[in-house]
Amino acid sequence: MFLTLHQHGPARPASVPSSEAPLMEVLDLRQLFDPFAAAVQGRLHAGEELQDAHHFAKSELRFPSGEPLPRCWCDPAYHHGNTACHHGNNG
Repeated sequence: MFLTLHQHGPARPASVPSSEAPLMEVLDLRQLFDPFAAAVQGRLHAGEELQDAHHFAKSELRFPSGEPLPRCWCDPAYHHGNTACHHGNNG
């Protein structure tokens, strides 16, 4: 599964649209679906060389369409409140 890395702050200038966010290949889907795991192991797809695996915070990941991850993947108490990982964050 591929997600996009949506970094906040100086790592990605606001002038760079989310459609240009780097693709990240999720290497462990169990971590992605586990609401108790705050990060997932993945590999950025940039350039032609295979990148090393790293851990990425779920709060910085989105679907390629720009939608946030479902809250049930991020919050152990997902039965209460909002439906997405990015509470109160529309962008």
